[in-house]
Amino acid sequence: MNRIHQRTLLVLLSCLIAACATEPRTEVLTANETAECVVLLHGLNRSWRAMRPMAKALQKGGFTTVNVDYPSQAGSIEDIAPLAVGAGLTGCRQTGATRIHFVTHSLGGILLRYQNQQSPIADLGRVVMLGPPNQGSVLIDKTRDWPGFEILHGDAGLQLGTDASSVPSQLGPVDFELGVIAGTGTINVLASAMISDRDDGKVSVATTQVEGMDDFLIVGNSHHYMIRSDVVIRNTEFFLRNGSFLASDKALMTK
Repeated sequence: MNRIHQRTLLVLLSCLIAACATEPRTEVLTANETAECVVLLHGLNRSWRAMRPMAKALQKGGFTTVNVDYPSQAGSIEDIAPLAVGAGLTGCRQTGATRIHFVTHSLGGILLRYQNQQSPIADLGRVVMLGPPNQGSVLIDKTRDWPGFEILHGDAGLQLGTDASSVPSQLGPVDFELGVIAGTGTINVLASAMISDRDDGKVSVATTQVEGMDDFLIVGNSHHYMIRSDVVIRNTEFFLRNGSFLASDKALMTK
């Protein structure tokens, strides 16, 4: 196969993965008589569907939700962050919300941190980050030169390493109410073997943490499935209401 055909196939694959989308879309689930809204941001190579169980649970709990579907492979973090975060903020503000919370998975947390640093969000409420690479990902460091990495993960994926030039390394402490949930399960033994500390198959427990966070919870779920975990969902809702995770679940935290 010549290089032209290879390039064509790679472009087609990239479009299929990103659904050829260039602009974020949102799904709004409205709760009656509430001034609080939650923006949901999925992770790298995922879509709004991954966050839908969380969105439905939060709506049932009384929050209006704006679930953002953004093309995570379609640019750098600097390109994607204002679009994805902006779409969520616009969706919430259109419902009349005066306090806007965020629930993010993986890359979504870095998008929020970056955008809030660039343009502070005045009506930002509480934030729960699920498996965020707040100190970067060792797995990115070790696989970034593999063939096809950039096609599969895009420019944003390349920016999530642990070196000094990575985006997470250049972000300062958080200045908003934040709860972080890290996982210790894995469905990818090969990936976990590349990470020396406890991990969820993508990021280590240690690197999910960030200076300024208010609470921290470890669960036994993998990076991929933690967003659907009943433990994660109930603790996310509890944090959004109270600014802390459930003491009963923290008591079971893996040592």
